[in-house]
Amino acid sequence: MDRKSIIILVAAIGVLFALSPVVDHFFPPKPLPITATMAAPTNAPEQSNLPAAPGPAASAPILSQPSVAEKTLTVSNADMISHFTSHGGGLKAVDLRNYPAAVSRTSRTGWETARASLNSMAPVPVLSVLGEGVQGDGYFTLTSSEGVIRAEKTLTNGLRLIKEFEPETNYFFKARLVLENTTSQPLVVLAREVVIGTSTAIGPLDDPTAMGTFWYNGVKSQNIKDPWFANRTLGCLPGIPRAVYEEGASNVVWAAVHNQFFALAAIPSNPAPRIVIRKIVVPAPDLQGPTNSMSATLTNGYQAAFAYGAVVLAAHQSSETKFTFYAGPKEYNRLAEAAQGMNNNLDLIMDFTGPFGFFSKLLLLAMNGLHKTGLQYGWTVIAITVILKVVFWPLTKASINSQKRMQALQPQIQAIAEKYKDDPLKKHQKTTEFLKEQKVSQFGSCLPTLLQIPVFFGFYWMLRNAIELRGAHFLWVNDLSQPDTVAYLAGFPVNPLPLIMGATQLWQSALTPPAPGMDPGQQKVMKFMPVLFIALLYRMSAGLTLYWTVQNLLSILQMKLTKTVTGTSPVAAPAMVKKKK
Repeated sequence: MDRKSIIILVAAIGVLFALSPVVDHFFPPKPLPITATMAAPTNAPEQSNLPAAPGPAASAPILSQPSVAEKTLTVSNADMISHFTSHGGGLKAVDLRNYPAAVSRTSRTGWETARASLNSMAPVPVLSVLGEGVQGDGYFTLTSSEGVIRAEKTLTNGLRLIKEFEPETNYFFKARLVLENTTSQPLVVLAREVVIGTSTAIGPLDDPTAMGTFWYNGVKSQNIKDPWFANRTLGCLPGIPRAVYEEGASNVVWAAVHNQFFALAAIPSNPAPRIVIRKIVVPAPDLQGPTNSMSATLTNGYQAAFAYGAVVLAAHQSSETKFTFYAGPKEYNRLAEAAQGMNNNLDLIMDFTGPFGFFSKLLLLAMNGLHKTGLQYGWTVIAITVILKVVFWPLTKASINSQKRMQALQPQIQAIAEKYKDDPLKKHQKTTEFLKEQKVSQFGSCLPTLLQIPVFFGFYWMLRNAIELRGAHFLWVNDLSQPDTVAYLAGFPVNPLPLIMGATQLWQSALTPPAPGMDPGQQKVMKFMPVLFIALLYRMSAGLTLYWTVQNLLSILQMKLTKTVTGTSPVAAPAMVKKKK
């Protein structure tokens, strides 16, 4: 694989990363509200003495709308402001004290006044119990005692529902759900869903492609997002949308509704039977301020619930389910510490999985470590880029020298190709033997690039998900997690960093020697590849374009230094291969 192939490979992978947002922009899927076509949970029994229902019901469970005026209670601590409602008897929203809903792109003050809020746009509160025979009129009595919020309701059939919430520190809170039979006869409680929350946008600059629901089965996690519901053909062509995702076999260890930087996770005391996720329509966040190209699709929401089968409660018997909730930032150190304490891999919410996940995690830890020394996050990105360039310096230098050697040997290689043009196998064999004699590897120029690809994409994924960069300033950049927009021309954002990145890449391309044997037309095409990268990265985060810009500048410096050191000692061309008579 030559240098041209490597560049094309990197460009293709970059296109794949950017394809989903582009398709969402030009072919946004039509959001589906909860309708009668959506399936409700199967009435699977939890006790053997209750027969199972024949299959999914025809309609999805919905929350009853009480006719009584809503009553709310608020409990706050250093991390959260929790709002509880009597309509549904649950947690209506969680405001995060230390995080704003949006960061201004043009104001040097940076932070907006509104707080980031989880579940605030959701149609139902957290811990709503949905299903036939478990709601009544949907109105619960709310009380508060010593920081514990209690929602209680007794239905006409004698079933009492009790919910208790106890906020704790570090963005955690405890909850319990009690189903109590207050009668002197056995009581059948039909299948039900316990809502754990809805993934919604925090502010107008959120990335809608990052919203979805994680769930963990004790072995691996799955991230159900819009592509699953859109059900596109080949990943890009419009398909028949799907409305409900349902999975699990009594192995749902935890689930979390999330957006780009925040998550609302629920961990039941015992694994839940199934997870049900629905794509619904939610109100969009305030779009009066700065927006991005995908802000119009922020009305997508993803409601998740644990599905429980039917159960028979004996006279005066009760059934209790306990939960631990996390409502806060997707901050790796915090989640990793919690996951270690609970032994449940909750840090998988960071989505540092796949072939590049290891590098993402390592680079994030390095960035946070450098930040603790006093460096601003912009400078930590630059420092890590320099460190990576130093680490890969010997490989890159060897690659440049290998390219020069290959260029010097081109006359001999062309002679071999001409001599054995009618025998490709022989031509390959003789070329390989000749390069081996000259101690030149055909892969010497591309191997260093291949080794750097996992690091680059690990850096890309880390910068895309690092909440540490949200609101971080650097030079003219007000938020390293967003494009560095400084102004708008006819509604089009002016982002300097991608333009600087493209200019440095054009400069680097002009200094890079062409791959041996490359057609002149292909050389011209490769010279303008940076234009493609400008288009791909123009709306990406400033942290990513800053990294790429510094990477380009360091590569240019390395090429010049390598040329200075090796330029006085040109490689002597071996003797021409003579044809036999």
